[in-house]
Amino acid sequence: MAAKKAFVLRIDPELFKAVEKWAADEFRSTNGQIEWIISAALKKERRLKK
Repeated sequence: MAAKKAFVLRIDPELFKAVEKWAADEFRSTNGQIEWIISAALKKERRLKK
C-alpha cells in the first residue's frame, strides 16, 4: 500500500458535522469518508489515474 500524505484541512464546523454523521452511517472513520468523497469526485470527473 502506498504511503499516505498527512495535511491540515480547514473545514466549516457544520460541514464537518455532516461528514461525521455520514461516515458513522456508513461505518467509516471521518478521515476515510473524506477520502472516499474525494476519490468518488475525482473518478466522476475522470481526473483520477487508473
